[in-house]
Order: sequence, then structure tokens, then C-alpha cells
Amino acid sequence: MGIRKKNNKNPPVLSHEFVIQNHADIVSCVAMVFLLGLMFEITSKVAVLFITVQYNVTIPANGGPEETAVNYFHYGLKDVATVFFYMLVAIIMHAIIQEYVLDKINRKMHFSKTKHSKFNESGQLSAFYLFSCLWGASILVSENLLSNPVSLWDGYPHTLMPFQMKFYYICQLGYWLHAIPELYFQKAKKEDIPRQLVYISLYLVQIAGAYILNLNRLGLVLLVLHYFVELIFHVSRLIYFSNEDRQTGFTVWAVLFVLGRLLTLSLSVLTVGFGLAGAEKQGLNLAEGSFNVLFVRVTVLAAICTTQAFMMWKFINFQLRRWREHAQTQTLKKKPSSSKSKSKKGYSLFAVFPRCTHNHYGPYNTPGAMRRKAQRKCVC
Repeated sequence: MGIRKKNNKNPPVLSHEFVIQNHADIVSCVAMVFLLGLMFEITSKVAVLFITVQYNVTIPANGGPEETAVNYFHYGLKDVATVFFYMLVAIIMHAIIQEYVLDKINRKMHFSKTKHSKFNESGQLSAFYLFSCLWGASILVSENLLSNPVSLWDGYPHTLMPFQMKFYYICQLGYWLHAIPELYFQKAKKEDIPRQLVYISLYLVQIAGAYILNLNRLGLVLLVLHYFVELIFHVSRLIYFSNEDRQTGFTVWAVLFVLGRLLTLSLSVLTVGFGLAGAEKQGLNLAEGSFNVLFVRVTVLAAICTTQAFMMWKFINFQLRRWREHAQTQTLKKKPSSSKSKSKKGYSLFAVFPRCTHNHYGPYNTPGAMRRKAQRKCVC
């Protein structure tokens, strides 16, 4: 992310600088319109589409003497409106974290432009990954997905989701969609935009694919696993910016990154390659939400394997670059020490013939002058 320079002059209304400086206020006003729409009967039906989670299904459950009802949700086209609203919320939260947390730290630390940009990126992503990890882990525990891995493919298609799981996916899609306009709001450098777009597109495609293909349980497990590894990396980078000697976190992240890729591939092959391949319901049935056909399974596995291979390639390049930079710093540290030893040998006459502290002969410090000074007895 680029550096936003504060200017005392008010830019023209609706100019690029005006929109960038006041984008959080503008987006807050748009979100407030939807909230105010809930107050009026005419607009409440439209406002509900944007704010609340849609496609509620109530299923009676006999859990005791009294009959209780359990609410589940499935997906549909109305979810696009909900994702749009929570994309606005993500833009507002991004601006709050940037202004009230990251900008204050930046003023104290006095980072360079490059470090300033990376610090903002890691600060934003650390907050998001931490929140998503804790929220996703709580869903995994409540749905018993960790204690019963068979549930990842058992009973497919998983068209009905609990509220927390569906809302989790809505927020995930909203967050990664908000990252696209943030490239403009944060004045991202042109050379960084392609990398950021690839990064964002991979998240959107993977999350939306798991959501639409009713692989929401597998997608949730893989997201929590991936977010935890990424959280370690960005926290380590924040610590490194505060003190460049603290690089232990990168070593921990490197080990977890490789383990995370192996676990991702193992769970994906186990669930899609073996679990769904041996499921009772086979075939393509859009009405029931079943996509359990060979073409879809191969496409899903190919997409996951390609993404993991791409991430490993980026990881290897990152480690090689770090090793090269470390080797360069070590050579630079050795050169000054060798030059100092040479300088001490070249000027050994100054140690043998010390200069008179009274400076009788002016600033001429040649070895001959120093020798004459040492031979003459000072009578001061």
C-alpha cells in the first residue's frame, strides 16, 4: 500500500484526492442509507436483502420433550446484495484500523516508504487473519468437524449451513472484494497492483468455489489452516520491522508453511479424491446442489494443487532472496574490518612517534615532521 500524504488544502469536491481522503466517510454514508431503510416499511424489504443473511430454512428437531426448531441457510443470488453491504463494512473497518492504529505507530517508528507500505499491509492482514482464525476455529469446534473428519464428505451435498458458517463465508467474500477498491484508496504502486490482483483473485475463486459447490466444510478447514500460517508470517514481519534482529518468527513460519501445504493437499485428496468418489450420491443435480461428478472433482483437485504449487514456488523464491540478502550483509560486515586492519598497518609511524599535544608545528602531520617532533624535547 502506498503512503497517503495529508494535505492542509481542501481538494476539489469529487476529485480523485477528495475521494481518497474521504472514502471512509463516503462509504459510511452509503452504508447508513441501508440501515435507515430498515426504519421505513416501504424500503425495509429492500434493506433487509443487504443487511441480513438470506435463505433461511427452519427444521424441527426432537431434542427433548418439547419440539425445538433449528435454523439453517443455503445460498442463492440474493447473497450478492449481502456480500456488497459487508464489503462496505470492510472498507470502513479498514479505514478505522489504518487511521487509529497503524498511522499512529508509523509516526512513532519513522519507517521508510518501502517499510511503511509493507507495515500497513501486514498490520491490516494480521488483524483480519487473527479475527478469521478465531471465528473459524469456533465454528469448527461447535460443528465437531475436527473430532469427526469423516463429516467433511459424509452426507454430501452440504446445502444447509448453520448461521455462523454462512455468515463467515459472506464476510470472507466481502473482505476480499473490498481489497480491490482499496488498491485505489491506498494509492498502491503500479508495480504492486498485478501481484495484489493475483493474490485477491486466488482468494475469491477458492472461497466462492467452496461456497457454490457446497464444499463449505472442507473450505472452512482449509481457510482456518491457511489463515493461521499467514498470521504467523505477518506478525513475524511486524516484529521484524520493530527490531531487525528478531527473525525467529520467519523460521517458525517457514516450517509451518510447508506443513500447511502438505495438510492442505492431504485433506483435499482425502475428501475430494476418496471421500466424494465413494459417496452414495453421484452425478450432477443442480436442484439438490450436488456436483459430485468426475469432471468437477478433477477440476477442484487441479485448482487446489495448482494453487499450492504456486505458493510453494513463491515461498522458495522468497527464501532464496532472504539467503542472498543475508550473504550480502555478511560480506559487507567483513569488508570494513579488513580495511580497518590495513589502515592500522599503514599508519604505524603515528603510534611509534606520537604527536605533541601542544601542536608546536601546526597541522602538518607527515611522518618526517612527527619524527622531528619526537626527537625535540618539549619545554612547555
